[in-house]
Amino acid sequence: MKTFKKVYIEITNTCNMECDFCPKTSRRPEFMSIETFSKILNQIKPHTSYIYLHVKGEPLLHPELDKILDISREKDFFVNITTNGTLIGNVKDMLLTKPSLRQINFSLHSFDGNKIFENKQTYIENILRFTKEAMEKTKMIVSLRLWNLNKDNEATLEIRKNDTILEYIEDFFNLPDKIDETASVNRGIKISDRVYINQAQKFKWPDLNEEEINESGFCYALRDQAAILVDGTVVPCCLDHEGVIKLGNIHYSSFSEIIDSERVNNIINGFSKRHVVEELCKKCGYIKKFN
Repeated sequence: MKTFKKVYIEITNTCNMECDFCPKTSRRPEFMSIETFSKILNQIKPHTSYIYLHVKGEPLLHPELDKILDISREKDFFVNITTNGTLIGNVKDMLLTKPSLRQINFSLHSFDGNKIFENKQTYIENILRFTKEAMEKTKMIVSLRLWNLNKDNEATLEIRKNDTILEYIEDFFNLPDKIDETASVNRGIKISDRVYINQAQKFKWPDLNEEEINESGFCYALRDQAAILVDGTVVPCCLDHEGVIKLGNIHYSSFSEIIDSERVNNIINGFSKRHVVEELCKKCGYIKKFN
């Protein structure tokens, strides 16, 4: 029985875009070395079989992504990638040959979160062409992600910024009906074999400078997941993008030692009792999803 369903590994904290919904990191821009990545996989092997190459940053920017995927295969890990999709044309052929790549998630809301885009059609067509090839040549799962729901999980006219993207998808897959924007919010809408549209509400990254919003609550951090930042720092989840809750560093302590620490157990036991221990968690709106 593995400890976690997944471990996030931030192979880079740099990005080629500046989305208005994504806070800039104050950390030094960095790409994880192959040596560090391999070291991490060796350390987390007893704890999970699934890795997600994302916290902050754009993983398709990594110059040695092909080696990262090959090492993941050698060590029997299943890989998920979350990307803004702008670079898919550069790495398409390589990704399609990597059996370790279990799922790729395209954050399509990145388009409307930036002013630098000039051609939405080219952007979405590149992603959809890749999706089609992935369906034909691999067993990969593709998730097309949109933030177009309000707090009641309804796609209202005021916030439906993605109608054009939905129309491209409908035409590309020759869907007989319009995509139902209110159905299957949590599980996603299956539009083809291994291809899903996943809709969600826009979320706000937790910030210590924000007012406290959680006096109590439950979260799956350190119960189902953990995250490792590009410098090796272990944090409870993928939303601690600045490494506020530094649990340890894999360069100085083993991952097993870190997740068995007193601080980690306090966090887990606190959530079990619906008591929020860490200050950052008290400022995190994502906890409300589980309460």
